[in-house]
Amino acid sequence: MAGPQSGPAQALDVITIGRASVDLYGQQIGSRLEDVTSFAKSVGGCPANIAIGTARLGLRSALLTRVGNEQFGRFLREQLGREGVNLDGLKTDPTRLTALAILSVESDTSFPLLFYRENCADMALEEDDVDEGFLATARAVVVTGTHFAKPNTEAAQRKAMRLMRAQGGKVVLDIDYRPNLWGLAGHAEGDNRYIASDAVSARMKTVLPGCDLIVGTEEEVLIASGESELLSALKTIRALSSATLVLKRGPMGCVVYDGDIPDDLEAGIIGKGFPIEVYNVLGAGDAFMSGFLRGWLGGESLQTAATWANACGAFAVSRLLCSSESPTFAELQYFLKNGSPHRALRKDEAISHIHWATTRRREIPSLMALACDHRSQLEDVARKVGADPARIRDFKVLAVKAAARVANDRPGYGMLLDETHGREAMFEFARHSFSWLGRPVELPGSRPFRFETSQDIGSLLPEWPVDHCIKALCFYHPDDEPGLKQAQQEKLRGLFEAARKVGRELLIEIIAGRNGPLADDTIARAMQELYALGIKPDWWKLEPQASPAAWSAIESTIAKHDPWCRGVLLLGLDAPQAELEAGFAATVSAPIVKGFAVGRTIFMSAAEGWLSGKLDDEAAIADMARRFGALTDLWLATRGRKAA
Repeated sequence: MAGPQSGPAQALDVITIGRASVDLYGQQIGSRLEDVTSFAKSVGGCPANIAIGTARLGLRSALLTRVGNEQFGRFLREQLGREGVNLDGLKTDPTRLTALAILSVESDTSFPLLFYRENCADMALEEDDVDEGFLATARAVVVTGTHFAKPNTEAAQRKAMRLMRAQGGKVVLDIDYRPNLWGLAGHAEGDNRYIASDAVSARMKTVLPGCDLIVGTEEEVLIASGESELLSALKTIRALSSATLVLKRGPMGCVVYDGDIPDDLEAGIIGKGFPIEVYNVLGAGDAFMSGFLRGWLGGESLQTAATWANACGAFAVSRLLCSSESPTFAELQYFLKNGSPHRALRKDEAISHIHWATTRRREIPSLMALACDHRSQLEDVARKVGADPARIRDFKVLAVKAAARVANDRPGYGMLLDETHGREAMFEFARHSFSWLGRPVELPGSRPFRFETSQDIGSLLPEWPVDHCIKALCFYHPDDEPGLKQAQQEKLRGLFEAARKVGRELLIEIIAGRNGPLADDTIARAMQELYALGIKPDWWKLEPQASPAAWSAIESTIAKHDPWCRGVLLLGLDAPQAELEAGFAATVSAPIVKGFAVGRTIFMSAAEGWLSGKLDDEAAIADMARRFGALTDLWLATRGRKAA
C-alpha cells in the first residue's frame, strides 16, 4: 500500500488554513443545550480537525491560523503538537481570544450549536501571516469556505492558493458552508447548514477555478455554484474548474467526479457508505476529508480514497467529539479488514481499544518511578517512632522533591502518590516536569480487591487530572478459589470500564507470590484470565520473576492479547538493592519490561529518620535522591544507557 509521497525539499504533505476553536460538547445526550450541565473539551474548527485527522492517518500536516494568547490558545497549541501537527504556521494573536463552539446532541437530527467568534483570533488571519517559504514546504494546501467570508482571511487564503499553484502543488477546497458565519443567520442557528445567498455564491465561484480538489455536501455544492438543482450545480462547477469533485452524501457515502459530469449522478466513482448509527454529525465532514486526503495524497486510487473517507466519516458520526474521534491509520485499517458487529462503532471494544491506545497523550518508552503511594506502611512507621501521622503528608512532599532532583526535567521519570496522604505531594509534583503519575485506588491489603473510598469508583475519576494514571494493586493468583477469583475479576472489570469511560490510563499491579507458588507460567496465567474478560490495562506492574521462561511467557501473553500495551513495570516491595539488581538483569531479554516503580527500598530509611526527628528536610531529600538516583543508574546500565 502506497504511503504519502514528497519531493526532496518538502517536509509537509498538507497545510490547512482557517478556523481553530475550542469545542465544548454537552455530555448529556438527548438534552437541550439549555439543560446541559457538563461539557467535554476538544480541538475544533474544520481546518484544525483536518490537520489532526490527516496527522493521525500518517500525513505530515500543519495548521496555518491564529490562536489567542490565553489558556485555550495554549490548549490548542499543545494538543495539536501532541497529535503530531506541525506548528510553524500557528500564530499567537496578542489581543484576541481563541474562538469557542458550544453544542449539544438533542437528537439524531438536531445539534444546537453556538459559535463564539466575535473578533476571534483565527478570523484575524491576514495576508502577511502566509509565508512563502512555509508554503513551499508542503505539497498541498486546504482552504475552507468560512475564511472567504471576511476580506482579510480571504486575502490570506488566496495568497496561499497562488503560492501553492505557482510551486506546482495542489489546492484543496472544503466548501465548509456555515450560513451564520457569513452573517446570514442568527446566533442560535449555528446548526443551520443552508441558506441560499447570491453574494456567497458569487464569492465562491471565483475560488473554484484555482482548485485541484473540491469537496462538499449537496447543500455546499449548491451554494458554491449558485444553482438550485444538484446536477446543474455540479455542471456549473465543472465549467469553472477541472478539479476532482467529491460529493458527500452522508450515510449514502460519496460520489467522485474526475471528468465531465454525467447526466446520471450515479455514474461517477461511487464510494459506498457504512451502515452506522448517527450519534453526532458534527465533524464527520472533517474526518471524511482527512480520509480522502490520506488516499489522494498517498497515491491511492480515487475509489480507495473514497472508501477511506467514508470509513473515517463513519467513525466521527458514531462518536461525540470532532478531532478527538478521528481514527488513526491502524484503527482505520482494522475496521476495513474486520468490520464491526456494532452499528454504534463507539460500542465496539476492539476498535475502541485501538483508538484509545493509538491516541494516548504522550509516548512513554521507558519509565523509572519512585513509588510513594504507601499508606499503611508509613502509618506503621509513624506509630513506631511516636510521630503524628499527619506529618506523613509533609514527608511525601519531600519525596517528590527528591524524585524531581534526580529527574532534573528529563523524560522517563515518574511517581506513585496517593490521595490519603499525598494530596499536597501531588501539588508539588505538578510543579515539575515528570512524565507520569500513578494514583492507587485499592484499599491497602484488601483481598478480595476493594476500592479505598467509594465503591462507585466511576463517580470519583472525573475529578482526576487527565494525565493521572489509575493504579490498582490486586493480590491475585490463578489458583485462587473460584468465589474469590470472581469477586476480584468483577471489581477489576468495573474499574477498567470506568477508566475507559472517563479517559484515564490504568495500571494493574498483580502480586501472586504471597498467596501461592510462583511457577514460570503463574503470572502469565493470571494475565490471560484478565485479558479473557476484556481487561486491557495500559500498564502492568509485576513482581520480579525467577526465570527467563517466566518473562517469556508474560511477554507472549501481552503480545497475543494486547500489542498496544505500554509495557510492564517491576515492583520492588522492600527488596534490598542487590536483589533489585538481579531482578533488573533478569528482564534484559524481555523488552516488554519498560522500567520500575520502587518505593520502600528508596524512602523507608529516610521516612523513619525524618519522622523520628533524626533527619531534617534536606537530609531526607538527599538520602532519597541518592537511593533513587542509584537505582535509576542501575536500571539504565542494564539497558546499556547512561543518564542524560
